[in-house]
Amino acid sequence: MTATRTGYRIPMSSAGIHEPDPEALARGVLAGERAQVARAITLVESVRSADAPRARALLELLAPHAGKAHRVGLSGVPGVGKSTLVDALGLQLVEAGHRVAVLAVDPSSTLSGGSILGDKSRMSRLAVADAAFIRPSPSATSLGGVARRTREAMTVVEAAGYDVVLVETVGVGQSEVAVAGMVDTFVVLLLPGAGDELQGIKKGILELADIVAVNKCDGEKVKEARAAVSDHSAALRYLRPRDARWTPRVLAVSGATGAGLDELWEAITAHRATLAADGELEAQRRRQQERWVWALIEEGLLEAFRAHPSVRAELKSTLADVQAGTLQPSHAADRLLGVFGLPR
Repeated sequence: MTATRTGYRIPMSSAGIHEPDPEALARGVLAGERAQVARAITLVESVRSADAPRARALLELLAPHAGKAHRVGLSGVPGVGKSTLVDALGLQLVEAGHRVAVLAVDPSSTLSGGSILGDKSRMSRLAVADAAFIRPSPSATSLGGVARRTREAMTVVEAAGYDVVLVETVGVGQSEVAVAGMVDTFVVLLLPGAGDELQGIKKGILELADIVAVNKCDGEKVKEARAAVSDHSAALRYLRPRDARWTPRVLAVSGATGAGLDELWEAITAHRATLAADGELEAQRRRQQERWVWALIEEGLLEAFRAHPSVRAELKSTLADVQAGTLQPSHAADRLLGVFGLPR
């Protein structure tokens, strides 16, 4: 059962209660009401097909008010201390007068799809700050360690007036291009004295880094952290930076003590200023919008493929043949694409 208001179709729950319409949610978000911001993100993250039209309508209303925040991505291997550093940095920014939104992505189980979503509890100080908003979301097994709807959530918090958006990724080393492609500044966190020079991170992720921060530079790790800064500064000289206007910086920081966080934020703001000086920031944002379109197209095509009746009818037997070794994966893909309507 549906009702109509101001041109939007408003779904009615099984109990006969109207779900909030996009205009009501948008008003709450633009007023900075935290509960409405949370509800708006829940809507845009929803995987229910019935919610898709309302999510699109909401984003259309909010988009003109978004885009002004400084978007910062933070990634690094598990255990590098991302949440501790974000908690300390975010609190420092709030005290300096910023409104900070944290989109913290927790890894989802490949078996159950579940996620602990514990980042908010690990950011105990920032979580209670009036000028901060923390939203943990499951990665939903997506590559890049970002949630399926991180871009949409970013639009919501920016429209709500948060001027700094920190995107903390899973940091599993898989296609971190995803987060680097949706933020202004990409920070890679490393551990001091953790073994080989790249610590298991592919060369590509360091090529994406605008800033490299060696975390946990405190206590007995100070000497190792400074050595790591020297090593990675030397290593970066052999890598091609992603922007000729900016030479990536390597810093030693401590999320636990706050050491080096002033320098880290200075580097982040200097990077954004460099991009903005000659219009590269706006050009980068336009490219990000284009990538967003392609990401949605790819997602939509995959969903349509999986839902296609002919594909569903053939999928189980085709995969069984692959597992049995009687059908090559390439031939299986050709068969399924063929029944989908794409001749191979």
